[in-house]
Amino acid sequence: MDRAAIIGVGMTKIEANKSRETFADMAWEAVNKALNDAGMTINDIDNVVTTSSDFWDGRTISCMAVGDASGAAEKNLSCVEGDGTFGAFYGYTRALSGSYKTTLVTGHSKGSQCISSLITNSAFDPIYERGLGMDMITACAMQANAYMDRTGLKPEDTAQVSVKNHGNALKNPLAQLPMNISVEDVLKSEMIADPLRKLDCSPVSDGCCAIIIANESVAAKFKRKPVWVKGLSFCTDSFFFGDRDLARSNALAQAAGNAYRMAGIKDPKKEIDLVELYDAFTYQELLWLEEMGLAEYGKAANSLKKGEYNLDGRLPVNPSGGLLAGHPVIAAGLYRIAEVVLQLRGEAGEHQVGKAKTGLAHGVNGLCGQSHCVWILDQEK
Repeated sequence: MDRAAIIGVGMTKIEANKSRETFADMAWEAVNKALNDAGMTINDIDNVVTTSSDFWDGRTISCMAVGDASGAAEKNLSCVEGDGTFGAFYGYTRALSGSYKTTLVTGHSKGSQCISSLITNSAFDPIYERGLGMDMITACAMQANAYMDRTGLKPEDTAQVSVKNHGNALKNPLAQLPMNISVEDVLKSEMIADPLRKLDCSPVSDGCCAIIIANESVAAKFKRKPVWVKGLSFCTDSFFFGDRDLARSNALAQAAGNAYRMAGIKDPKKEIDLVELYDAFTYQELLWLEEMGLAEYGKAANSLKKGEYNLDGRLPVNPSGGLLAGHPVIAAGLYRIAEVVLQLRGEAGEHQVGKAKTGLAHGVNGLCGQSHCVWILDQEK
């Protein structure tokens, strides 16, 4: 089968408010960083995929705000609404289609211009649930309670995720919230929606990320050594909360299993060297790790306590600081892919992990992880 690789990445700094920059400004910066990284010009790009959201951008046909800045003039342009990993999935299929050799994928968000509670409330069913006034945070508080009740985890267990990821962010110059905090700091922070406190929650951020995906026929022609896509899958769970077991994620387990099989991975605990996952809330890092088969159900917190997920641990998780250190919605998953690419190239700077041959990147769409997209990336074809 044909293969594709990521040959260029570009990320803006994640900030609370890029007040001086438009969507196009952010896209221009990220795209040019990706082109420079790959040693390419925009003329080397065959087609463009933008990832955005009309709700988060506050306009219809939100992709139009970044099309020109993404170099889409006189090129085929496609638009994906949702997390950047799903836009990248479409870009990957285009690179394999035979019609295009190189695909530029962008994802952007300016959460500073939004009222996130109103936006995420609109994700609920308009007849039965939206009128309750719930949003992403209150929904995820329900999921956190379900997960913690099922596994017996305590708030101090999930707080360790915040301590680790904000600490990792101290070594990432692109992170929004690098902090040296303690479990006690997390437990004393403001209660947002029980059991989630302020330091259990990711911020709403501004940022843009771009990656370049190339068919294997041209992947080696450019500046960077390709990072190969070995496995890839996404799966979606039921929309209605009542039809889901919120303490588990069958969609993620299935997506991860499919990606592992495609990559030829038999034992992910031993074969995955690092993970960049979608940790919008502290408990999610633990639950997602377990559903991806990287820890036994209810046991990831024990591995975290032992330091296994630290930068120098057995399986570094979110060495960049993850979403807890900066969450540009829509672009978030694309940042995860770009971070894994840098790790596998040995170019992650101060947050570079030791052994990095095979990495996993993960993105989410929908309330409480309704849809999951899992990428397996490798140094070797």
